[in-house]
Formats: sequence, structure tokens, C-alpha cells
Amino acid sequence: MAFSRQCVRDADVDGRRVLVRVDFNVPLKDGEVADDTRIRAALPTINHLLERNARVILASHLGRPNGQVVEGLSMAPVAARLAELVGREVKLSPEVVGARASALAQALQPGEILLLENTRFESGETSNDPELGLALARLADVFVNDAFGTAHRAHASNVGIAADLPSVAGELLEKEVINLSAVADDPARPLVVVLGGAKVSDKIGVIDRFLEIADEVLIGGAMCFPFYRAKGGSTGDSLVENEGIPLAAEAIRKAAAGGCELCLPVDLALGREFSADTEVMNAEGTEVPDGWMGLDIGPVTAADYAARISAAGTVLWNGPMGAFELGPFESGTRTVAEAVAASPAFTVVGGGDSVAALVQFGLTDGVDWASTGGGASLELLEGRDLPGVMALNEA
Repeated sequence: MAFSRQCVRDADVDGRRVLVRVDFNVPLKDGEVADDTRIRAALPTINHLLERNARVILASHLGRPNGQVVEGLSMAPVAARLAELVGREVKLSPEVVGARASALAQALQPGEILLLENTRFESGETSNDPELGLALARLADVFVNDAFGTAHRAHASNVGIAADLPSVAGELLEKEVINLSAVADDPARPLVVVLGGAKVSDKIGVIDRFLEIADEVLIGGAMCFPFYRAKGGSTGDSLVENEGIPLAAEAIRKAAAGGCELCLPVDLALGREFSADTEVMNAEGTEVPDGWMGLDIGPVTAADYAARISAAGTVLWNGPMGAFELGPFESGTRTVAEAVAASPAFTVVGGGDSVAALVQFGLTDGVDWASTGGGASLELLEGRDLPGVMALNEA
């Protein structure tokens, strides 16, 4: 599909100051970056700008400091890791905007990189304060949004700034929108959608949309329990989202009236408690006894889902099949992950825990697209416009 916004390749960036909103919201451990996946994802855009002799200014949030300066959420460890990855110095601004940030931006030479301090140290970031957006815009000549992970939020550093600068998409943002949109817009058939995680309410927009356009929707994780309850089943001590029960009932009705097959687990791996060393039992059927909780799909369901995935033309997977972080309950998610990675279909994995599972099982290279955005990928898959994309100049 065509991308409807201008891209960094189309922009005049040679020798100019270019502010790039990146998603460097990475986990830290002992003052160092623990997982640099998101930093690496931004490298194609950063390297493109460096090759064009741009003066590169990077902006990102890190954690949730709520408008306060929090020493443990400084971008300093991120600057250090980025410098290693790009093989050149990354200057760190001690502030997001202000006299020191402006001086550092003005002094930048072609091919140099400046990383601004955590954008969420500014109270106006999440409220999209127009003054903060304007102050950011004054640091640069061109704005590039490459932060897909925050594209569903209208913040000062991705939407506000775009009001005052020529604004284009980075390579990552463009690829995210193209690959995720392809699943719904023109999928090779059959289209198989695998949805897991804890809450039906988080995914109901995606469920509703794909019950209309998918051939099969496969449900796993604790999401299955509101469906069990909607069908009159018992769930024992399993995690059940009560507000999800009427949503599940409506989804069952909608599937029955349409042409999409909605599949629920036919067996489960149960535990006495949420622990890696709990007593474990496999249970057939959809009744969970009292004193037990469902923590994974069972082997029969996993094999069935894997077979459906292997026969698909397009696969979308979003959400684990169970508590894969606990050894006894990783099997269902592993089986699905291996099937997705081995499938000849066009395979897209929505962000968050599903991508974490791919990483844990060493299967990331087996999929066509692993999204960097959790909430953003869900909203795009629901068919909603993302503010961070809509703010960019039209192609």
C-alpha cells in the first residue's frame, strides 16, 4: 500500500538541523540500557540523516516521570548506548528546551548528534502544550517523527512540534504503518488472527474489526476466560476481567452471524497459583475447577492453533497464550511463536509481550514484521487514525 504522508527521503535535510522524535523508552538496569531493540529500530533513519550531513537532534521520553526531573530516568545511558551503535559522539542536552538546549542545537555541525533530555521531564509534554511544541520547533529546521510507539498519543514532541515545522515520517514509522495496515487492507487468504493477553477490553476493537475481515480469530491467554463465562462455563480461580464478559458475549454473537470462525482453547494448563513452582495440571474442556487457575493454553489447542497458522496466507499475532514468563506455562506461547516464525504466510506480530516472547525464544528473524508499538499497533489495527501520523505533511 502507499503511505499517505511525506517521508524523510523526500525532505531537504542536507546540512540542516533535523529534530527526530524517536522511541528510546528502553528498560534500564544498573544505569545501563538493558535492551536496545528500540534504539536499533531508529538507526536506519538516523544513519540516513548522517549520510545527508544533517545536524541531528533526537528527542524521546523515558518512563513516566510525570513532568518532574527524575535522576534515574535521565537519557544519559541511552546516549552512551547510541554512541556505541553509531560509532560517533552523542552529545546530551541537560534539558529538553531552554537556553542550554538552544545553544547546543545552534552549535551542532553537520554529521553531529544531540540527544535532548527526557521529554517527559517537561510538564507540558503529555498535555501537548503549544508553547513546548513551539520551543522544540525552534531548535530545528525540519521535524521527523520516527516514534511509532507514541504515535497514538498527541504530545508536544510529536504533534505540537509539527504545527511549526515541515514534518515528515521516519523510515520506522513508515514501515510500521505500511506493514500493520497491509494485514487488514489486502491480506492473502486465509487471514488468521491470534489474540492473547489479559483483557478483552484492551483488544475488543481489534476483535470487532477482524471478526468482519478475518477468516479465523484464535483466542488465548486470560482473555479466553470472559468467553468461557459468556458461554456459561466455570473459570475457577483464573484471572477474569468481569467487564469483558458482555464484550465476549457480543463477539460470540457477531462471529456466529458472520463468516469468521472464532476459536477458544479446548484444553488448558492449570496451576494452583501464579508461580513457576506451583502444582500443574492439564485439563480438557472449558471448565476450570475451583482452586485452580488457567495459566496457558493446553497442548491440543496449541497444536490446533499451530496448524491453522501454518495453513494461513496472512497471520497477525498480538498477545501471549499464557504466562510464558513462568517456565511451566511457556509451552502454548512457544508453540504459537514457532508456528508464526515458520509460517510461509505474511506474518505480523503486534508489539509488547508478543515481541518479547519472540525475543525470549530467539524467533524474531522468522517473522516479516515485529512491531515496536503496543498501544499504537492496536489502535492502527482497529482502523483508527494515529495523531502522530496525521500531524505530518501529506504526501
